[in-house]
Amino acid sequence: MTLELLEGSAAIAEAAIAAGCRFFAGYPMSPFTGLLEHMSRRMPAAGGVCLNAESEIEGVNMTLGAAAAGARAATGSCGQGIALMQEAIAEAALNETPFVVFNLARNQQDYFQATRGGGWGDYRTITLAPKDIPEAVEHTQLLFHLADKHRAPVMLYGDPLLAQTRVGVEIEARDFGALPAKDWALDGTGGGTGRSRQVWTWAMGKATDPGPGPDGHWRAIAEKFERIGELEARHEQSDVDGAETVVVSFGSAAKFVEHVVGELRGEGYDIGWFRPITLWPFPGEALAAATRAARRVLVFELNAGQMLDDVRIHAHDRRAVRFVGGVSIAESGLSYGPLLDAPVIRRRILDAL
Repeated sequence: MTLELLEGSAAIAEAAIAAGCRFFAGYPMSPFTGLLEHMSRRMPAAGGVCLNAESEIEGVNMTLGAAAAGARAATGSCGQGIALMQEAIAEAALNETPFVVFNLARNQQDYFQATRGGGWGDYRTITLAPKDIPEAVEHTQLLFHLADKHRAPVMLYGDPLLAQTRVGVEIEARDFGALPAKDWALDGTGGGTGRSRQVWTWAMGKATDPGPGPDGHWRAIAEKFERIGELEARHEQSDVDGAETVVVSFGSAAKFVEHVVGELRGEGYDIGWFRPITLWPFPGEALAAATRAARRVLVFELNAGQMLDDVRIHAHDRRAVRFVGGVSIAESGLSYGPLLDAPVIRRRILDAL
């Protein structure tokens, strides 16, 4: 195995290119800017295109267009920019156009934005939240596969730690299995034949080839996301069997929680740890099983309590759920504050026992 010392943004860019991404568009917003810069340097040599759009709205719509033509495409921003992209993400979900969105949040874990969205219609967004850069490299490639597999926009949820930390990683193309042909893509091959294709949210079709229309199409979309929810939930856990206390966390924060829980376990505390890898689909059944014996289910996230809602829904006993996270933003507004510190997390967990 050959490791290369890379900044997280560079590692994600290399992973995207290894996965076959050949179109990338975005508007610079820290900490996403580093990913855009790396893509702009690397994409031409890979035979692809990287565009610095004039706004997040233009960037996501350029990406939607490239994906509709059959390209493996991606865009991204920080949370504020992702908010502007939500309409196009919803449109892509409803007209079944697959691409990847890199959400590199600035200053808090916006779980609601990643899992609830701000678009319209009956859709969800598969969202993977890696805990570190090596996992982000794997998740980046997996997301391009899942997008094509389910014909849907998907999201990688990251933050300044993932984007700006340097670690040794191995970048190699991964094979996640066969995918259906993109016989729906608008690649121009059907022009003038009477068999031209459409990518249309309303699915009305043409006079010579009627579609199901919005009612039938949207019902099918809702059923598709229900199936995705049953298939794609992922999680990680440690020492939860019979544990008196289970701490639930996600993303980079989970890396710190994992460390603290390991220390406490070594000191004799009956404590375990659970991490949703997919924020959606949320691994609810796995969490219910992991918390079956728990007297306390502690939720640590860097916000006022967002994943907390899903933990309360799925924990074996919602009365056992307690929140130990909180809002914690650096004075610059561009990173997490002092709450993301192992001794502080340890103190919060011990105070809740």
